[in-house]
Amino acid sequence: MATYTPEPVVEGTDGTDLTLPVTANELHGPLPMQQGGSPRRRVFNLAWPVISENFLETMLGIVDTWLVASLGAVAIAGVGTAIQFMFFVIAALSAVSVGSSVLVAQAIGARTFTRASQLAKQSLVWSVIFSIPLILIGLVASEQLIGIFGVEPAVQKIGAEYLRVTMGTVVVLTLLFLGGGVLRGAGDSRTPMLVTALANVINVILAYGLIFGAWGLPAMGAVGSAWATFAARGVALILLLYAMWRGRNGVSIRGADGWWPQWGVARQVLKIGVPAAVEQVLISVAFLIFTIVIAHLGTMALAAQRIAMNAMSLSFLPGFGFGIAATALVGQSIGARQPDEARVMGNIATLWGVIWMSLLGLIFLLFPEAIMRFFSSDPEIVATGSAGLRIIAFTQPFWAVGFVQAGALRGTGDTQYPLWVNTIAMWAAVGLSALSVWYVDSSMAAAWAPFLLTAPLAAWLMWRRFHRVITTVAPTVL
Repeated sequence: MATYTPEPVVEGTDGTDLTLPVTANELHGPLPMQQGGSPRRRVFNLAWPVISENFLETMLGIVDTWLVASLGAVAIAGVGTAIQFMFFVIAALSAVSVGSSVLVAQAIGARTFTRASQLAKQSLVWSVIFSIPLILIGLVASEQLIGIFGVEPAVQKIGAEYLRVTMGTVVVLTLLFLGGGVLRGAGDSRTPMLVTALANVINVILAYGLIFGAWGLPAMGAVGSAWATFAARGVALILLLYAMWRGRNGVSIRGADGWWPQWGVARQVLKIGVPAAVEQVLISVAFLIFTIVIAHLGTMALAAQRIAMNAMSLSFLPGFGFGIAATALVGQSIGARQPDEARVMGNIATLWGVIWMSLLGLIFLLFPEAIMRFFSSDPEIVATGSAGLRIIAFTQPFWAVGFVQAGALRGTGDTQYPLWVNTIAMWAAVGLSALSVWYVDSSMAAAWAPFLLTAPLAAWLMWRRFHRVITTVAPTVL
């Protein structure tokens, strides 16, 4: 049987040796299974704030879109084009945060809290460094990037202005993602959720004021939405850094030592995080191509697809939440060299994910017309979208297994396998969808049907991989 053994962290450039043996003080911490009650409670307590946070992030985008839409079609098209590009940036940044989460989780599981704090500091330092090329791209090439979409000049101008602000201030977003990853690795998903909730409130108030010039604020039009989002995230970042300074479960960024960039840590974060980032980007591209396939069915089908995707994105939230919980808790168990506990955590998180996503799938199956009518009263859109939702309903339990088991695998440090399995499964489904629509049946059901073939296979491969490697994996940070 093949084994997976992550490479150990090497000495940093400032001479800090992250492979030093644990100190006597660090050995007094509780074992992961002893923290926070039963395994089921620990999984749920870590997952529900993540689900809530992702929902709030989704709502932040919806509110921005709603406010900008009142400025007209050109404004919403420009902002929408910029946001389409930012989807790829956000997917990459959120996935790279997996690297920080895994390393911190394994250090906490090993009860090497000094090391976990050093890793937290390094994650923040490298998040700033990672932001520099993104800032330069945003400041120099915003017009060219928006121009790729072939939009009219007025739309390109608004989109470029929005993208320039968003990319020029991307360091705040990067720090939020990697800082949130550190806190989740430490077992605290509640703080990122709370700061996101506050950011939503601030964003709604500032976006209205800066878009329309209310309350003495300048009327900036569509670009005011970008500045409002930056300000809201800035406040959230200050609170997140304060929480990390105070410390969470033995992890703190206090003290002057450990801030000099260490390539050994960055290499480990990237080794774990880059495959996850590439996976998210490739899947985003696949869904973009899938939308193009649907577009060949006509405007009504494309509108129905947009509504169905909105519903599906909500059904993904439990899978993502329990997957992130599995990453942190499996990582802690691996760090503590307790593979049996890691298996328990992975299985419990998977069970929760299957239950919640299956319930949502049942709603899609029984009430697809009601869901579609909430967004549109057009009979053709309702009928077309309902057919797609019924197919999506049957994929939910399999996607749940795939999402959560992939998260559990990442907790061991293995992000390569989910990259290959998930991207191949997604691209295969999209390819089969194109063939199905063009040569078999030009319908929404035919477009979604191939996912019923790839989702179970991907879920089974993830399950088998996790249960094979869990007894042989070695902690990354030791």
